[in-house]
Amino acid sequence: MNYKIPLVLAPQPEDGYTVTSPLLPELVTEGDSLDEALANVKDALAAVVELYHDLGRSLPQDAQINDPSAPVWFETVVTAP
Repeated sequence: MNYKIPLVLAPQPEDGYTVTSPLLPELVTEGDSLDEALANVKDALAAVVELYHDLGRSLPQDAQINDPSAPVWFETVVTAP
């Protein structure tokens, strides 16, 4: 299943980033770089999906992409020279 999740990347004073989601407060991860932090989101989301399943809760409807052939709008961080 594909999901569209809003993410907040917060820079940490000791370097690296913490990633949270206002839609899924249980989603928390981090990384030493933007790339690592974003890569860790997949594992964090899998853990949240499992947690919701175990608790008998549904993910918010806004999070699920029901038509994988439909366009998805998202924002990302890109570093350019």
